Amino acid sequence: MDRRIYLSMSGAKATMQRQDVLANNLANVSTAGFREELQAFRAVPVRGDGATTRAYALETTTGYNPAPGQVMATGRALDVAAQGNAWFAVQALDGTEAYTRAGGFETTADGTLVTRSGGLPVIGEGGPISIPANAEVTIGDDGTVAAKVPGGASTAVGRLKLVVPEAALKRGDDGLFRAEGGDLAAEPTARVTQGALEGSNVSAVGTMVAMIAAARQFEAQTKAMQTAEKDEQQAQQLLSMN
Repeated sequence: MDRRIYLSMSGAKATMQRQDVLANNLANVSTAGFREELQAFRAVPVRGDGATTRAYALETTTGYNPAPGQVMATGRALDVAAQGNAWFAVQALDGTEAYTRAGGFETTADGTLVTRSGGLPVIGEGGPISIPANAEVTIGDDGTVAAKVPGGASTAVGRLKLVVPEAALKRGDDGLFRAEGGDLAAEPTARVTQGALEGSNVSAVGTMVAMIAAARQFEAQTKAMQTAEKDEQQAQQLLSMN
C-alpha cells in the first residue's frame, strides 16, 4: 500500500517543481532576451532497508531553449539585437563576466554604458565603454560604438564584446549566463542589429497549456494518495474486526 502512496507523492512533488518552472517562464514572456528554462527528471533509487524497489524522482536541469526570440524594431539608438548565437558580455554584480541576450542599454550619469535592466556595465573589447555627454550614439553591425558630440565628428569609443559559445551556457541565479570553462573570447565575426530588441522565446500559449496539464496531473496524483490512504484505513478496520 505504501508503494502507491510513495509513487504518487514523488510524482506530485515533481509536478509542483514543473509548475514553478512554467510559472517563471510565463512571467518572463515579455522579458527581452529571455531564454525559456527547460526541465527534466531522473529516477534515483532510494537506499535503505526495505526500500530496494523504491525510486525517487529528482529534478535535473536540462538548460534552456536556445531558439532565438522574435526581433522587434524599436528605433532606439541604444537598443541592439544580437544575431545568430552571439551574446553580449556584461559585468555581473559579483564582478564576474556574464552573458545576456538582452540588448537594451543606457548610460549612467558619468557616461558608462550599462544594461537597462539591472544597470550592469556593458563590457567592451577594451573594458567598460564610456559615452561622452550629449553625444549622438550609433552602434555598427560589428558592435562598434561611435559617439558624435554637437559640432564634432563621429568617433569610435569602443566595441561591444560579443561572444559565440561553442557549448551551452549555464544560467545563474541572477538570470545571467556563464561559460563552464571561464570567460569566453570575443568573436570578431559576430554581428548585431541597431534599433531593435530580441524578445523572449517563451510561447505564452504553449506554456499556459503545459501549466493546465501539470495542474491536472498534480490533481490526479493527490487523488491517488487519498485513495491509497482510504484503502489502508479500510484494510486496518477489517484486520481489527478479525
